[in-house]
Amino acid sequence: MCGIVGFVGEEHAKERIVEGLKRLEYRGYDSAGIALPIDGRIEIRKHVGELENLEKIIADPTFDAAAGIGHTRWATHGAPSDVNAHPHGNQDNSIAIVHNGIIENYQEIREWLSTEYGVRFKSDTDSEVIAHLIGIYYDGDLHKAMNKAVEDMKGAYAVCAIAAAEPDKIVAVRKDAPLVAGLGNGCNFIASDIPAMLKYIKEFYTIENNETVVLTKDDITIYNEKGEKVKRDVLHVSWDADAAEKEGYEHFMLKEIHEQPKGISETLLRRLDANGNVVLDGISMSKEDIEKLDRIYIVACGTAYHAGLVGKSIIEKLVKVPVEVDVASEFRYRDPFVDDRTLFIAISQSGETQDTLQSLREAKAKGARILSVVNVVGSSVARESDDVFYTWAGPEIAVASTKAYTTQLICMYLIAMYMGRTRGTLSQEDHDRLLGELKALPEKVEQIFQSEEKLAYLAKKYQYKEHIFFIGRGMDAGVAYEGSLKLKEISYIHSFAIAAGELKHGTIALMDPTVLVIALATQDGKIGEDSLYDKMVSNIVEVTSRGARVIALVKDGMEKVEQISDEVIYIPRCADEVAPVLSVIPLQIFAYYVAKERGENIDKPRNLAKSVTVE
Repeated sequence: MCGIVGFVGEEHAKERIVEGLKRLEYRGYDSAGIALPIDGRIEIRKHVGELENLEKIIADPTFDAAAGIGHTRWATHGAPSDVNAHPHGNQDNSIAIVHNGIIENYQEIREWLSTEYGVRFKSDTDSEVIAHLIGIYYDGDLHKAMNKAVEDMKGAYAVCAIAAAEPDKIVAVRKDAPLVAGLGNGCNFIASDIPAMLKYIKEFYTIENNETVVLTKDDITIYNEKGEKVKRDVLHVSWDADAAEKEGYEHFMLKEIHEQPKGISETLLRRLDANGNVVLDGISMSKEDIEKLDRIYIVACGTAYHAGLVGKSIIEKLVKVPVEVDVASEFRYRDPFVDDRTLFIAISQSGETQDTLQSLREAKAKGARILSVVNVVGSSVARESDDVFYTWAGPEIAVASTKAYTTQLICMYLIAMYMGRTRGTLSQEDHDRLLGELKALPEKVEQIFQSEEKLAYLAKKYQYKEHIFFIGRGMDAGVAYEGSLKLKEISYIHSFAIAAGELKHGTIALMDPTVLVIALATQDGKIGEDSLYDKMVSNIVEVTSRGARVIALVKDGMEKVEQISDEVIYIPRCADEVAPVLSVIPLQIFAYYVAKERGENIDKPRNLAKSVTVE
């Protein structure tokens, strides 16, 4: 998955495709490639690493055509390599494809193609099966072959294909992955993002789910899933290249906040089998390995550490194994109790965080099994781990992490659920209940976005506060730490998070009318004198009675806090266990708009880097 560019015109497809791929570099990638129909055969060139590596191997002026497809890959199935890079061809390279997304049933298709047709696969990817499927069904009509191939495919995808026998045509299909078609002068484009085409087009079509599109240099024809032609209004580009990379959002951070429903869905659905059971791809721990564990460490830094705090609560509840969460920069210096009955979970967005990497090596040397949760395939943390569980957040450009955090949380739930079922500490009934809650999260996050205008208003109202405290109990406390970090990272406001029960042990001395308190109170599942919600109500009263202003964050239906708070933010009803995924979203949005009101550089805050590769 990552960037797709296709071009069909009079000449110089290579130049246009490479230019388009360069426009998509902001998305992040680990390899790139291009396929052109030349002299009755598809010629494919691809190379791991930067685009300049590809440019060197396609410099020959005879390697060019009037049409072609290109791709920048962010590895999913199969490590970054030349052979796993896109495009992929069929057996005789008469067909080539590029693909974004995931083919969920690729293993079944792969086995069928091998058994029935003797297909020999070159790569470890799920994408290669598409080229072979189209090749098997191809009888001179690429559009017809694509439609038949789609009938066999399950998953999310945007696919573009070319055929050697039809060198002046591109056929593409979309299902749950972005695709747009651009109208040029004597040429046409297909791409995953508008920036890829922006140098050459000002008009385009959006391609909707389950639609195919056929491009020639003169026409763009869109078909619905019934094979009927679709009439689609032409849209006009009204933004420059920089704005287009952000897909109309003012900043990458806001774009990435809004990409969270997709990231959550991708991370979750990739790990479910046909029966709805959790399958941990990349993790080879046997039942015996899981049952022998007597201690788990979760070690990370910054935002990833905060995901670990939530992970601790979930794992201890579902797996019944003690969990310690450590800041990576401290873990390796305290001689921790680690042996071969220890599971060490490293969480890192980049997979290159130096403190986490050094802690991983320390634990591995003492005999621990290493399970990493990372977003970057082939990263150092991933390579040095026994098991790797990828967050499918996609490239994250803004320094302040948003979608990486929520997908890390989803990984924590899935790991805990799988281990709980394996150890017999999680019933099938509770497993299914929790899985239902997780599946509902993307839609509920979308509901939260409907409150964005209110959050922007609150940000404008409280932007001048120079001391803001975040409080919560249970899992809310972990989310409070992340909310506080987001705010201080990009707005430079002094922000501090604390477990609400600790207020009376010193921090309450700071409460006065100049202070804003953001109180998370989503944990309402337990009723009675031990209710965390009722205790949070008491904590809110404690700070308001000393003059502090309070923004309460609660679930729908918890209107009781309106009587004791200055403002209330509501999230959709959900089980307490999954509330952290929802409650962090308003905090991210609030932090974004506070920073915007204060005129700060949101995507690149001062003194910070996206990947911390030094201790």
